[in-house]
Amino acid sequence: MSFETKATIASFGGKLLKLSHQSSSTGTPMNVNLYLPPAALQGSTKVPVLIYLSGLTCTPDNCSEKGFFQAHAARRGLALVYPDTSPRGADIAGETESWDFGVGAGFYVDATAEPWKKNYRMETYVSSELPEALFSSAEFGDKLDSERVSITGHSMGGHGALTLYLKNPGKYRSVSAFAPIANPVNCPWGQKAFSGYLGAEDKEAWKKHDATELVKGWKGGDLKALVDVGTGDNFYKQGQLLPENFEKAVKEAGVQGLELRYQPDYDHSYFFMASFAEDHVDHAAKYLFA
Repeated sequence: MSFETKATIASFGGKLLKLSHQSSSTGTPMNVNLYLPPAALQGSTKVPVLIYLSGLTCTPDNCSEKGFFQAHAARRGLALVYPDTSPRGADIAGETESWDFGVGAGFYVDATAEPWKKNYRMETYVSSELPEALFSSAEFGDKLDSERVSITGHSMGGHGALTLYLKNPGKYRSVSAFAPIANPVNCPWGQKAFSGYLGAEDKEAWKKHDATELVKGWKGGDLKALVDVGTGDNFYKQGQLLPENFEKAVKEAGVQGLELRYQPDYDHSYFFMASFAEDHVDHAAKYLFA
């Protein structure tokens, strides 16, 4: 698979590349941003990778422009991968009617319900197709270490990071999340998305995409998980995130390795994420360089 480079931007001594490629998973072109730190450009050693999953309505540009991850990734010698949040251009009726479903809101699941199941296959795209394409590409394969990958994300992307980590023990060295939708089967955002993508009838199928449910069966040892939630986050106050349910499930399962921090007064925005981006990059680096 070939990538088209649409822009190359100097950033903290490295390069932020805006890429596009044709996806076999979604059947559409997909945009992705890739940050190569100075270490990837100057040396012959492959660098580890941190995948960042964005939240509702976002594109690959939001966090790469406002999250300040590149500064910390440059210092630690990590590459950053910023996938898109859904297919674009599938031309499915109704996919642009809601900000929290359809375009910009793929929820990192493989849809099983019509008419979404042909194109809305973001779990396969993010966990398999995109990284494999990057690692095997002639342009980036000699720069990115496929054996050292961690994952992080914000809001819907925090849900994606936690669930993909829990569903694929050993694939990722660590996981972190900012304000994740941690128990989607019990919040309005998750219930809307899962009803549409997975069907309203089979609620048991929903649990396969819920971090709070998945952690109950976790057999992968120490979680290696960092989660930050702002106490001033209106979505947290409205019960969309439910990190307390995830924390309770972790404790009841006897699982170790979750650091859940409630940050006083912080909201759901990129101001919150930028404030703690360094901690999350350092968390990933701790395990990527172990």
